[in-house]
Amino acid sequence: MSLLPVADALERVLAKARPLPAEHVALNEAYGRVLAEDLRALRTQPPVDVSAMDGYAVRAEDITTVPTELTLIGEVAAGRPFTGAIEAGQTARIFTGGELPAGADTIVVQEHTRREGDKIIFATLPQAGRHIRKAGLDFFDNDILLVRSRVLTDRDLSLAAAMNHPLVPVHRKPRVAMLATGDELVLPGQTPGPGQIIYSNGFSIMAFARRLGAEVIDLGIVADRLEDTVSAIRRARDANVDVLVTMGGASVGDYDLVQKALSAENIDLSFWKIAMRPGRPLMHGQLGEMQVLGLPGNPVSAYVCAFLFLGPLLRKMTGRHDVENPTEQALLGSDLPENDERADYLRARISRSVRGALVATPFPLQDSSMGRVLAHADCLVLREPLAPRGAVGSICTILKLPL
Repeated sequence: MSLLPVADALERVLAKARPLPAEHVALNEAYGRVLAEDLRALRTQPPVDVSAMDGYAVRAEDITTVPTELTLIGEVAAGRPFTGAIEAGQTARIFTGGELPAGADTIVVQEHTRREGDKIIFATLPQAGRHIRKAGLDFFDNDILLVRSRVLTDRDLSLAAAMNHPLVPVHRKPRVAMLATGDELVLPGQTPGPGQIIYSNGFSIMAFARRLGAEVIDLGIVADRLEDTVSAIRRARDANVDVLVTMGGASVGDYDLVQKALSAENIDLSFWKIAMRPGRPLMHGQLGEMQVLGLPGNPVSAYVCAFLFLGPLLRKMTGRHDVENPTEQALLGSDLPENDERADYLRARISRSVRGALVATPFPLQDSSMGRVLAHADCLVLREPLAPRGAVGSICTILKLPL
């Protein structure tokens, strides 16, 4: 199978992906979830005219000269409406959020008044209609205020509550199973034996998936035996996961068994090798309703492939509109040689020029085993296949990495 361009590979990954079904969740569980339908207000806010200040409710026509004296006939607080009406020569004490009494049309702030018993002396001429929040100032019943495919923020949750929604319809979280393969892998905290290394890439990929709203099932590390790999794939399928992510074993060596195991389970393989660096040995296929993404075992390659392919896949499954990673333009901070036939994703740091322009400076060493470089990178500089030499200060394309 020949090397597939990155854009074509992403198109195949997304081709059969669909937003997952909706479910209703409580507001306290809805942060970061994606709305499955437009959300309409179930009430008008505020439902009636209310005071925006602490002061006195008056009829503006009663105060045409100053000082003017009005008779105090009651008090209005939020949640405690005044049952009477303001008539000529009368006023009522009112607090912020209090319902405007019948007959009143203006609020005079308390700083412009003086009280003497049941008499209130007004020292300034009021502006009619001043300091009143009209009914529906924020929104009206049945207004669409939050639209489908919106990722709910903390502020959105407050708005949904004000709209009187205790539950909101959101797309179900994708269920993602993570499987690492390799006799050479040991968990952090253990002492590697001869030829062994510390397993690291799964922690970044699992965190990346959770960041995008997925529920992650960690299938752990399986040995380089075909039956063990097949058994782990079956566990993922039996768990009804939406995506199985494998790490390692995607190449062609005698101990690279993921492709063989997937073939044994009759996977519909859509591609195997990608024209990109890092991350050429990337696999994708479909096993029933389960998407399968086979990442390289190299930690940097695995993360870059997850960023470029797993990220868009999960965003589409959660119903978001912003499926693909956005690109930006920046200035190169160092010279780059001409590129070969593979797209190159260079780990780089972002800075600002003296004029405020965005500058991306690739790290001098780009070996795909260097986790330190990846951890310190702010972005990936995209070099298209066969790109000519890039000079310092020339325009380049970047993809910002998650913070």
